[in-house]
Amino acid sequence: MRHNKKFNHLSRKKAHRDSLLANMTISLIMHKRIFTTLAKAKALRMYAEPLINRAKQDSTANRRVVFAELQNKEAVTELFREIAQKIANRPGGYTRILKTGNRLGDNAKTCFIELVDYNENMLNDKPAKKTARTRRSRKGSKAAEAPAAENTAAEAPAAE
Repeated sequence: MRHNKKFNHLSRKKAHRDSLLANMTISLIMHKRIFTTLAKAKALRMYAEPLINRAKQDSTANRRVVFAELQNKEAVTELFREIAQKIANRPGGYTRILKTGNRLGDNAKTCFIELVDYNENMLNDKPAKKTARTRRSRKGSKAAEAPAAENTAAEAPAAE
């Protein structure tokens, strides 16, 4: 029975799943965006975000906890130096999952998962504010046209 087991096991044993998620987290930290299946991306988000959150406070204890999970010095250094500065003011939600369709071979749902603060296109494409338009009534426009029409009628006989 699988009572109270809510996370996705990804059809792997625990050791294999832990290795998979650790390696994917290292790739995400080093490359800022990785292309994978939707199920793995959702599992990765649950695994990586607490580690990224620990990087906000640079202490020896936090570095040791993150290193115990990842086992990669370069990734831990990158996380605590570069990424921690960008996410310092963000309260959570450090990753974004964007769906890209289905894979040709097995029709698996694919996506890419990225660190939110590193997608320059999304950061720059904020919608521009629309200019405020004043609402004008039709009465005002007809009233303005009527004297203009009378002036042209008055000038036409004078031109003859």
